[in-house]
Amino acid sequence: MNIEARLMELGITLPEAAAPVASYVPVVVQNGFAHVSGQLPFIDGELVTGRLGEDVSVEDGMAAARACGLMILAQLKATDIPLDQVARIVKLGAFVNSTPEFTDQPKVANGASDLMFEVFGDIGRHARAAVGVSALPLGAAVEVDAIIAISGE
Repeated sequence: MNIEARLMELGITLPEAAAPVASYVPVVVQNGFAHVSGQLPFIDGELVTGRLGEDVSVEDGMAAARACGLMILAQLKATDIPLDQVARIVKLGAFVNSTPEFTDQPKVANGASDLMFEVFGDIGRHARAAVGVSALPLGAAVEVDAIIAISGE
């Protein structure tokens, strides 16, 4: 499957890859796997901030998680990994800035998970963690990291 063509078919334009906000690199490729650092949700260039269960709805949280997923793909491209070399989305880790009473972290994480299936089909199905946290960098509502198997490196 030509992933660039698939993105066009879906009407998806990847954002510009965000620069790291601390002392790390966005992507490390080792032994056929791309380990993508946690990505924050930018929609129309604006960081989505707030807490689920307080001032961010589940639907807005899902959109934020999807934006994180788009940033994961943008980081792969910025690291010169063609998206057609993605052999499998192995695992996503979703961190949801939420109140102690909020328990819909899996629904929020579906925003990123559904994107990976939408773009990559069956190789986009993955293992996942969806964790509630009390705070995220820059006040972000969601952060998602990834482990992705790469072919032809």
